[in-house]
Amino acid sequence: MAKKRCEFNDLYKWNTKDLYSSDEKALKDIKYLERKIKEYSKYQGHILDSADELLSLLDLDHEVGIRLEKVFIYAHINNDADTLDVNYQELFGQAKNIYTKYLEATSFVVPELLQTDEKIVKEYLQKDKRLQKYRRILKHIYRNKKHVLSSEVEASLSAFAKLMSAPDEIMSSLSDSDFTFDDITVDGKKVELTESNYSIYIRSNDREVRKQAFLSLYKTYSKYKTTIATILRHEVEKNVASAKLRKYKNSLEASLFSNEIKESVYYNLIDSVHHNLPSLYKYWRLKKKLLNLDELHIYDTYADVVKESDKKYSFEEAKDLVLKAVSPLGKTYVEDISEAFTKHWIDSCNNEGKRGGAYCTACYSVHPYVLMSFEGLLNDVSTLAHELGHAMHYYYACKNQSYEDYGYSIFVAEVASQVNEILLSRYLLDNCNDKREKIKIIDDLLQKYKSTIYRQTMFAEFELFLHNYVEKGGILTNEVMSNKYYELNKLYYGEDVTFDDIDENIKYEWERIPHFYMNFYVYQYATGFMAAVNIANEIYNGNTEARDKYLEFLKLGCTKNPIASLKVAGVDMESPEVLDKAISYMDDLIKMYEKLIEKK
Repeated sequence: MAKKRCEFNDLYKWNTKDLYSSDEKALKDIKYLERKIKEYSKYQGHILDSADELLSLLDLDHEVGIRLEKVFIYAHINNDADTLDVNYQELFGQAKNIYTKYLEATSFVVPELLQTDEKIVKEYLQKDKRLQKYRRILKHIYRNKKHVLSSEVEASLSAFAKLMSAPDEIMSSLSDSDFTFDDITVDGKKVELTESNYSIYIRSNDREVRKQAFLSLYKTYSKYKTTIATILRHEVEKNVASAKLRKYKNSLEASLFSNEIKESVYYNLIDSVHHNLPSLYKYWRLKKKLLNLDELHIYDTYADVVKESDKKYSFEEAKDLVLKAVSPLGKTYVEDISEAFTKHWIDSCNNEGKRGGAYCTACYSVHPYVLMSFEGLLNDVSTLAHELGHAMHYYYACKNQSYEDYGYSIFVAEVASQVNEILLSRYLLDNCNDKREKIKIIDDLLQKYKSTIYRQTMFAEFELFLHNYVEKGGILTNEVMSNKYYELNKLYYGEDVTFDDIDENIKYEWERIPHFYMNFYVYQYATGFMAAVNIANEIYNGNTEARDKYLEFLKLGCTKNPIASLKVAGVDMESPEVLDKAISYMDDLIKMYEKLIEKK
């Protein structure tokens, strides 16, 4: 049974007093914000009356934004640390309410700006240097002008905003609440299969358990194929209709526009992954050999090749490992990341009522905060390194940019976290003398290649097919979706993975992928990991120029678009060479894998 939060030493809890010394002070700020938010109304209809008026509005938004972020994060992280604490449930509710009031109070700003000629704003920017700190925000607003509709239409669409998310909500409710799967037998006992424990059983060392779990899961999804096809069809049709209404060329362009990503980046990713599929096929052949199987089925591909080590790490040992692993990033980086430990940015307690998973969130006026539940496994050490990568990205962006410019794009969000993870893996490989542990580390890395580059690209390719199909006038049915998904699986698994009547059930997997309701999101997992592999390997190999470029990249925030930002880090995401270099390291890992297997 999990311990109560009060039973844990404060050393393993984050210090929320850096935000507010007491709940009363947070509540005081909420009341202040309620009064301050009312001031927006006086600007309605007058935003561009003068440069002073525009500056006054933007300064108000700057002050409100910083304070709103601070109070929201205070309530949010305290609630996540112990969701059973009714005081923080209430405080978080109040923080969400004040944020909603802010959105309502400022809803007129962008439409009003876009109703006027951008030349007026440009003239104000030239005349009044005080406006320069808001240049990027204003430029971003007007960049969207040709895709923004009349105020009446925008208001109508806003009224339907909740309905727009209906497909995702319906699918979440269906999968979270209404699905029941056939029991499976584990160690002679009947066990209930769920979406959450499926990931455990599909990695089991017992092949029969893996097979049962696979069949139970997808047999259930097959029963809902028509309903779920209808839900996903409406999601895709919504995206296509919205793109057309807003005068985009297609739904892909509509999705990539805000991040200033060219469609060619998306297509190059798919083409490059196709070109490098032979490396994945090599991995399947080795996995079959290591698992000692005559045939490798889809339900075998997730199996752990080595049982999880019984070795446990204390939090102090994990800290030591992370700091040693990131040492190639230089003395200053190590000193800065050490602050996360000494100044208590991290909450590692595995207490009752704590939110599951791990994340990093940032507060511009204070510092980042990391949440995780540390249990001492090697995977926990890796998670710690990952989240601290996010933390340092925020930390350097906050130190070097304004509040308006520190928040980086989703496209680059996973780069810093993956750089830290890869540096940790390389450090562990070079300092590990246990052959079985090395095999485990390499297999985990290769699984990451499979799941992050290949699998996410397959998802991206499927998502592109769905939207293209509708844009060409096609009607998405279960048969269309399932047949295409099966075809893609055959391509990505290759001839070294056997497909029989049981494996064919993989054609229903598309039904359980929540990211298909996130509108061309998944490709960024692949591009981020590719960039990180290139950067981390150069740094690990002692390239000080690459290190300095990467550290500069961490400071950029959103002052450059994502492609330009990564070019600062020395990575050109418009070039197929990025994936080729990332895959070359995968090939190196496979060679190491082969040698270790031969010695086994």
